[in-house]
Amino acid sequence: MKRKISLSVLLLTLSLMTFAQATESQKVEGAVEKLRLAMINADKAALDKLAADKLSYGHSSGKIEDKKAFIETFVSGKSDFLDISLTEQSVEITGNTAVVRHKLAGRVQDEGKEPGNVNINVLLIWIKQGQEWKLLARQAFK
Repeated sequence: MKRKISLSVLLLTLSLMTFAQATESQKVEGAVEKLRLAMINADKAALDKLAADKLSYGHSSGKIEDKKAFIETFVSGKSDFLDISLTEQSVEITGNTAVVRHKLAGRVQDEGKEPGNVNINVLLIWIKQGQEWKLLARQAFK
């Protein structure tokens, strides 16, 4: 009888842990979607809310920006995404850290340049602060 109870408790615990992990993955995916929309809309308030204070934002060109420069690049129009689609996304969570990888395809109209297309891979590091996921680091690569 004790074995059955112990096994039942173990299975229940594992089920709850799996459910909690799935819920956090959904929250991270939601944060990624909010970031995608904020980048398209150059939404300063949303970008500020999603980015951690110590953000390190790496472009595929090798350019690195902090939080202030990251937000300014979008708000000023220096980087203007007309649309963004994300595919092949994966989310791995360890504690309060989430690693997200995806492929990004989009159309851009950067300041002083002809419209163009971008196809890159992206690695995002998110950290959980309170109940919210904040973007701590991003690196794009070709």
